[in-house]
Amino acid sequence: MEGLFGALPIILIILFIVLRNMSNRQRHVELITAFSRLQKKRKSRVIAIVHRQEPMGLLGIPMLSYIDLNDAEQVLEAIRKTPPNKPLEFILHTPGGLVLPAMQIARAIKAHPGRKTVFVPHYAMSGGTLIALAADEIVLSEHAVLGPIDPQIGGLPAASVVRVANEKPIQATDDYTLVLADVGAMAINQLEKAARELLSGTVSENAAIAVAEQLSSGRWTHDYPIAHGEARELGLNVSNKMPKEIMQMMALFPDTVRRSSVKYVEDEPYNSAADNPTRVTMTGFQPQQGRAFSYGPWNPKELKRQNAEPAEKRKPFWRRGE
Repeated sequence: MEGLFGALPIILIILFIVLRNMSNRQRHVELITAFSRLQKKRKSRVIAIVHRQEPMGLLGIPMLSYIDLNDAEQVLEAIRKTPPNKPLEFILHTPGGLVLPAMQIARAIKAHPGRKTVFVPHYAMSGGTLIALAADEIVLSEHAVLGPIDPQIGGLPAASVVRVANEKPIQATDDYTLVLADVGAMAINQLEKAARELLSGTVSENAAIAVAEQLSSGRWTHDYPIAHGEARELGLNVSNKMPKEIMQMMALFPDTVRRSSVKYVEDEPYNSAADNPTRVTMTGFQPQQGRAFSYGPWNPKELKRQNAEPAEKRKPFWRRGE
């Protein structure tokens, strides 16, 4: 009896791991089926970059996710495998992330010959907005927002550091602040140039210059929400005609770590992909379990339907006198 009680913690841990893996497998099946249906219907390559808290490792330790080099590697590979004339459609839900991978993804999207559309169901801030600038069209749902792309240096807004260094006498400014201001000035210039590059051909040259300057110069706080109306006033090619099926896809990317504090009951429960008993095994690229980034198969013909388990898986202040 004592032995049984002694082994109880181990049994509970094993049970927890097994149940979590089963839940992940079911979510994986739903994702594959939903991506398959959506791509067949829209005749496009659908790529989702969705960042929430994700459980990592055996015990599901939460980790905040953002745009990183792993995302860039997988997105670039997915785009390379997409036929040149096939439309690219991105679902973006992200607080932003590192500039380098965001620029890699954005440039790869810009270089794709087919039509490119970015759908923002809720928000795509910072590096997410940088990626969205590469699209031919940005579709925002009601109340969805983009954000400024002004760089942050040492945890501080680069524009604010530059402003302080410009306004204080140099004798009263320490070397560290001066170095940060120098780096910040370079970073703002780089992001403004990058935004102009990404907007080229989508909006007029004058609009690209104006939009790039406004988004990168630090006129707003970094978390300032830019909704559909303001985005259009800025000169971005935005729409608010969000397809219902894109919004439904977000239900397949739940925050599996934090318990939701919002509850409601739908009048007519929507039939999710889980209601379809057909299981799909994907060849080629697969949504990765435990990652915040997933995408579906680019060619529906690559799908093999069978009753088997699925395969495992975002004017500068120093320009005075201009």
